[in-house]
Amino acid sequence: MPAKGDMFYAMSADKAIQDKGELGGAVTTLLKFALENKIVDGVLAVKKGKDLYDAQPVLITDPKELINTAGSLHCGTLLMSKLVKKFFDGAEKMRLGITVKGCDMMGLYELAKRKQVNLDNLVMIGVNCGGSVSPYMARKMITDKFGVDPDKVHKEEIDKGQFIIEFEGGHKGISMDELEDAGYGRRTNCRRCKLKVPRQADIACGNWGVIGDKAGKATFVEICSDKGADLFDKAVKAGALKAEKAPDAGIAVRGKVEKAMLKLGDKWREKDFKGLGEGNERLKKIMTDTSKCIKCYSCINACPICYCVECSTRKPYLVPPGQVPPPFMFHMIRFVHISDSCVNCGQCEELCPMDIKNSLYMHAIQQDLEKMFGHVPGIDLSLPVLALVEEPTERTRLASTGSDQIYDIFKK
Repeated sequence: MPAKGDMFYAMSADKAIQDKGELGGAVTTLLKFALENKIVDGVLAVKKGKDLYDAQPVLITDPKELINTAGSLHCGTLLMSKLVKKFFDGAEKMRLGITVKGCDMMGLYELAKRKQVNLDNLVMIGVNCGGSVSPYMARKMITDKFGVDPDKVHKEEIDKGQFIIEFEGGHKGISMDELEDAGYGRRTNCRRCKLKVPRQADIACGNWGVIGDKAGKATFVEICSDKGADLFDKAVKAGALKAEKAPDAGIAVRGKVEKAMLKLGDKWREKDFKGLGEGNERLKKIMTDTSKCIKCYSCINACPICYCVECSTRKPYLVPPGQVPPPFMFHMIRFVHISDSCVNCGQCEELCPMDIKNSLYMHAIQQDLEKMFGHVPGIDLSLPVLALVEEPTERTRLASTGSDQIYDIFKK
């Protein structure tokens, strides 16, 4: 029986999944096995839509359909945690299998500590993530830097520090450093991310550390929970999954890659946050940038931490209605309410039609609070700092009710 911390090379025993999936199709096989054996009622997955720039979420209840979700889409920038809360009642009554990146997993943890998601009903398969590229940026980057028609590209991947494309007539890779120095590459929040291996999931999978004759043909699997160990063990014993212990050399390579990615995240944090300045200088930059806001609510609708039935930004005594751009109070409410729990998923910036750097501002504030109070959002189920950090009564109330509303001094 595998245990938490054990590491393996794994691949599907199904040839069709091997061929269609990434790295031997281990992730698809684990989810298929869970669905076939009634461990979950459905699988929330992502499939390719019109093209590889069009990632679409899909609920699958027929195991045969899971092969259609095999493979990775680095140009798909969905956040799965919000979907679990919004469309599946937080998995309260439905057991779901789900593949999660670091930001997906952190979003689920933040929702769970507010009693908006039931982690007991989730089987989370984590995937190593070096970052994603917005669909628009991917098309522009492939056109400008690669000199290739993006509609002719049939596969993309991020590997060994390069963004690599396969297209009609060949393949080509360019280093991420070169692309990002030129203003292309990964989303800015992904550059700052420091959760590359989501070990808070039940199983963490990826290509880092797969070496020798298994490179490109097997998935590196790390067992991260008892639930993950049980699923992996049953899949192997049933013959659905082929596995072997990961070699020490492969484990060392994985560690080096992860360390390099974390160091790169530190570099981008220093660069991005330093560019904001401090104090009044930072405030002026934020106020200037947010003055472009058209009050479309896209940032709020996309945020995994926003779940309030009645949003304070819609209360007329706080934010007068009918004003575009809205008063700065609109943004202040967001910063105060979310900043201690921001998981740097980037959705508020990704989906802003006015290109406001929402994620950067929120992440910068969150980092300041983290330095002051030591609270890291999305990593475990410890409660957020909130405004009354030293008030045990409020922390107890949050744990029992799941409500972030500390008090409403305007209630009439």
